[in-house]
Amino acid sequence: MMMRRFLKNILSKPIGKLADKYDSRPDQKRVFAALTELNQNIKTNPGKKGPVIEFDEQQQFIIFSDQHKGTKNGSDIFAFAEQNYIAALDHYNKNNFTYINLGDGEELWENTIARVKRKNKTSFTNERLFADRDAFIKIFGNHDLYWDNDPLAPLFIERIYGRKLPIYEGVILQCKIDGKPLDIFLTHGHQGDLQSDGNWFSKWFIATIWGPLQMYLQLNLNTPSVDDHLKTLHNTMMFNWSALQTNALLITGHTHQPVFESLTHLERMYRKMDIAKADNDTATLKLIEQQIDKHVVKGSALPSFKGYKPTYFNSGCCCFNDGDITGIEIEQGFIRLVKWKYDSQQSVRVVLEEIALRELVAAI
Repeated sequence: MMMRRFLKNILSKPIGKLADKYDSRPDQKRVFAALTELNQNIKTNPGKKGPVIEFDEQQQFIIFSDQHKGTKNGSDIFAFAEQNYIAALDHYNKNNFTYINLGDGEELWENTIARVKRKNKTSFTNERLFADRDAFIKIFGNHDLYWDNDPLAPLFIERIYGRKLPIYEGVILQCKIDGKPLDIFLTHGHQGDLQSDGNWFSKWFIATIWGPLQMYLQLNLNTPSVDDHLKTLHNTMMFNWSALQTNALLITGHTHQPVFESLTHLERMYRKMDIAKADNDTATLKLIEQQIDKHVVKGSALPSFKGYKPTYFNSGCCCFNDGDITGIEIEQGFIRLVKWKYDSQQSVRVVLEEIALRELVAAI
């Protein structure tokens, strides 16, 4: 125990740096091509790669991604957040939301689906309640690509959810707001990432080296959902693609980094700082600068908002190392970034950001 704690203390930081460096290798040309191809495929041939769903402003959706359900061992990064996830699903099911699971629901690079199913009965039971209402859409990601390419996958889906259930690569929600069309394109977001898009070496490394090391050291490198960072390179590329679309939003997962209206929490603070400067609001400016100073290394490059469009959203993940989970709600004409966290051993919902879809449509 003491040796493991010692190794965890000295190895967490260098392993974290290695993970940041090698976990993702997005290529913008590949990202753009993959997103464009999938988006067009769903529109022209709805049903195979994903459905097109017409909705009105009163319909309700909850979008979660990246649970990475494991087997309750030391490498299971979902285990600590599980009770928040279960509480959230209970809330959304009781309020008749449609649940879109945006991929990497199961960690199948490290585990077999049979073991994951056996160790996560409560979570699967709560997901099944949505399926029972025909209100469950399941998207595959890179860590649960099994759902798309294994011939036995339909059998396990039926065993888990009690019915045959199609597994998609994406979905498009369509509505009209004040007569103007809006497409909301959802997919996991691993497309175009050379380390994730069906890469056999990544799977081998996770299963044979990273998984056992993570289990022994009991590491979870998903920093808290309120951690302040600029967008990752992959998130930036997905934003760049979304900004080129017409009357459309893009929602992904994959990076585990919450993004709302194309900005992370830190980027939103910088943007508020710019607005306060323009308004000569010295009190607000001082407060924001104090908040930024707590988190930013001196001399760090400032984000650029050139070409900013509020077209990209990321649901974050359901496996942060503080037990928090984040997701995106679409409800009664609003889109929200929400967090479920532990408070006095109870799970509580917190709205982090929200904006009316009407405002978004006017801005894009």
